[in-house]
Amino acid sequence: MSIDLSTLSAKELESLISQAKKRKTTLNKRKPIAAVRKKISTLLKTEGYTLEELFGNAAPATRGPKASKAATKAAPAARKARKPLGKVAPKYQNPANTGETWTGRGKQPRWLAAYTAQGKKLEDFLIK
Repeated sequence: MSIDLSTLSAKELESLISQAKKRKTTLNKRKPIAAVRKKISTLLKTEGYTLEELFGNAAPATRGPKASKAATKAAPAARKARKPLGKVAPKYQNPANTGETWTGRGKQPRWLAAYTAQGKKLEDFLIK
């Protein structure tokens, strides 16, 4: 990010300096990254977890904008109203690898999508 200082007025420059000082103060209050990493890894070891177990292979998500009060009040009510879906027995099976199955719910697995793209019918993969 580059700012052309020659185009800014005195008032805009003062505002920019003030914002920069606030940001510098915030950054100076933070602990060094190495110290935070060490603290986290120590906590993980003492609790018996790995970073991958907690966050997967992806980095932890950053905090997004806060939800409105109406949305946070409505969310628990929506969760209560939903019935939990039970486990479903698989309906379809990969003939090449019998360990790969699909219940028919959700997105088709890649192996089934590849077969149907070749012109095969879904009924050909039903488990008998």
